[in-house]
Amino acid sequence: MKAAILTQQNAPLDIADIDIPKLDVGHVLVKMDYSGICGKQIEEINGKRGHDRFIPHLLGHEGAGIVTEVGPGVRKVKAGDKVVLHWMKGSGIDSTTPEFNRNGTAVNAGWITTFSEYTVVSENRITPIPIGTDSAVASLLGCAVTTGLGVVFNNLGLMPGQSIAVYGVGGVGINVIQGAALVNAYPIVAIDIHDNKLEQAKAFGATHTINSGNNDPVLVLKELSNGKGFDGVVDVTGVNQVRLAAYDSTSNVGRTVFAGVPHHEDRVSFDSFPLHFGRTVIGSHGGDTKPDIDIPRYVQLYELGRLMLAEQITHRYTLYEINKAVETVQSGSAGRCVISMS
Repeated sequence: MKAAILTQQNAPLDIADIDIPKLDVGHVLVKMDYSGICGKQIEEINGKRGHDRFIPHLLGHEGAGIVTEVGPGVRKVKAGDKVVLHWMKGSGIDSTTPEFNRNGTAVNAGWITTFSEYTVVSENRITPIPIGTDSAVASLLGCAVTTGLGVVFNNLGLMPGQSIAVYGVGGVGINVIQGAALVNAYPIVAIDIHDNKLEQAKAFGATHTINSGNNDPVLVLKELSNGKGFDGVVDVTGVNQVRLAAYDSTSNVGRTVFAGVPHHEDRVSFDSFPLHFGRTVIGSHGGDTKPDIDIPRYVQLYELGRLMLAEQITHRYTLYEINKAVETVQSGSAGRCVISMS
């Protein structure tokens, strides 16, 4: 099968043939339909978290496809089932990682990879969905959608009428905006340096937008909140300066959520005094998503027309065009890019 392999950081991915390994306990073989590209993959390619000791390895942690075979012990799915592949653990066996190889050389993989025509994934990293669900749309449910909505519902527990500001409205941020609109938050402020992303944020429920390249968002948010700060502020960028701005935009009884991953050498320092009066700061781990519960619920909301998913996809590429797709994501010109494996 063809797969995209990370063989060197800060270099294009290799498209090559690799062998499909024999299935072990808890393994599920999936014929991939679509994969999304998340910030995590860009971080792995760019070395944001430092030296990668697992190179060469496969990539991708959100996708959708059809089960073709299951390994010993698997009960959650069967051949023919359509599934969402996700990095957050769900129910089922937490398997060993599969052992791929390329011309006799080992190619590493985690419990889920999606940048390939087929993949072997752990049973607890898949969730079955209705067979008729659009695969391109379903691929987004593996990370960006579930994380963004989970930040609102689980990490913030946002209530109707509460205020929220989102620094960075890419794949995760746009779904934080959408989740805030679902619970009737107000105001919902989107902050980014790309006007195209801010325009998209309006369509997903943002009531106000700030281009942080032109305005100081902390000052604007202070004005919007009459100097009190916002109930919930989310950073999806992982950039230290932006993380501090998010903290400074939060009210003394509000909550700051760090959803973006910082550079491995970055440290953040802020005034902790407001924490004594009720302000809280937390890091989000995938929005505390429960895949077996949340993904079917989000599919239903999509089918009811209450969740905008297809509208997030602005670019589609083939597996052979994946390096072009990575460049598009890095440029900031895209909403969500999806990779077709067919």
